[in-house]
Amino acid sequence: MAKEFDVCVIGSGPGGYVAAIRASQLGFSTAIIEKRHLGGVCLNIGCIPTKALLRSAEVLESIQHASDYGIEVSGSKADFGGMVKRSRGVANKMSKGVQFLMKANKIQVFMGTGVFASKNELQVQDESGKETERIKAKHFIIATGARPRVLPNLPIDGKMIIDSEAAMTMEKQPKKMVIVGAGAIGVEFAYFYHTIGTEVTLVELQKNLVPVEDADVGRELGKIYKKKGINILTESTVESVTKKGKGVEVTINTKKGEQIVEADVVLSAVGVTGNVEGLGLEEIGVKIERGAIVVDRSTYSTGVEGIYAVGDIIGAPWLAHKASHEAIVLVEQLAGKHPKEINYENIPGCTYCEPQVASVGMTEAAAKEAGYEVKVGKFPLSASGKATALGHEEGFVKVIFDAKYGEWLGCHMIGFGVTEMIAEAVVARDLETTGHEIISAVHPHPTLSEAVMEAVAEAYNEGVHLGTPVKH
Repeated sequence: MAKEFDVCVIGSGPGGYVAAIRASQLGFSTAIIEKRHLGGVCLNIGCIPTKALLRSAEVLESIQHASDYGIEVSGSKADFGGMVKRSRGVANKMSKGVQFLMKANKIQVFMGTGVFASKNELQVQDESGKETERIKAKHFIIATGARPRVLPNLPIDGKMIIDSEAAMTMEKQPKKMVIVGAGAIGVEFAYFYHTIGTEVTLVELQKNLVPVEDADVGRELGKIYKKKGINILTESTVESVTKKGKGVEVTINTKKGEQIVEADVVLSAVGVTGNVEGLGLEEIGVKIERGAIVVDRSTYSTGVEGIYAVGDIIGAPWLAHKASHEAIVLVEQLAGKHPKEINYENIPGCTYCEPQVASVGMTEAAAKEAGYEVKVGKFPLSASGKATALGHEEGFVKVIFDAKYGEWLGCHMIGFGVTEMIAEAVVARDLETTGHEIISAVHPHPTLSEAVMEAVAEAYNEGVHLGTPVKH
């Protein structure tokens, strides 16, 4: 006999577990189905454990540069196994936190794969495909997330070619690694492995690293990575990977011709695709396009009554904070409330390599392409007293305004700690704040965050710290 609930959530990542908690808070009887581990990819094998690894690399890099700060340190080296162990410990702690939240909110957890038997009934299946439970619900929320995309010429075999999950749980540190794709995942792993002593070659199809970011940011990161000693191959593609001895031989088509790079392993970091398979979606009429469920982005309805979807499964941007917000908006709508719809033009993106990258809104190129006459301000962190004191002078804050009406079109940052600074621009844009309001808001000194105000002042020809000639 089927167990009945008001809301049943499939997947327990940042979209799923937040949906379940908010549903329970609003008085819905709630179930959640998870096939692997509570917390999903982000918490267990994505956002959280990678940040733990990156922190290990940052600490090592700080120790290696201790003499710059008048501190003598000797004998420091990377303990790869210890770093991985710490990373897994952080992930496990957070996963237990989600377990606690499920119990605290009286959410019933079913371990297994959710497969639709009909529009209002779901089978919970074990690994063998055997039905262990049957669930009925008034509302089903699909939040099954996404997985690494596989290119035909880069089949992930877990040995020669690995994905991001394998990259953070390897038993042995590779001496040489080729990373394909210089988006957020690619540049984060490039920083981590290079810092701990692996020889890294980073291959990117586009002209700049982090190609979704403003071109100035991508160029700056490329310049910094080259200075660090990372081998950067932009406008390049991997043609083939063949086994050679205990490692691999990677044939790369570059703008200067064919290049062969030997490595221990290749990390494929070329994006993600939604986990839409094996759920019985097509059978109940849920529409799927390009590896994503098609939904109305204001109601998250699939068009099939009582069935909704949020998070990575509905496509870009593939961000945990976006998934959580979608979950809250959806559940509050189901409860008869009237939450504010998400402004998809105002979702920040963050990349946690060193230097960090953070952005929101339009790039300069996109703004001009859209027909805006723009005011652009840029403040280099080399002119920041706090950045200089910290010993992190690389990078800048760049802002873009509409010259006609003063709309804050975009904000782009690269530098130490900038992922903690981008929220100012997000809130300001949400409140339709003008550039002069940012300038007149007193920012604390010395801080990294005042660089935002300084960049805005430069856009409006009111900067005082760069020696920029005043235009009368």
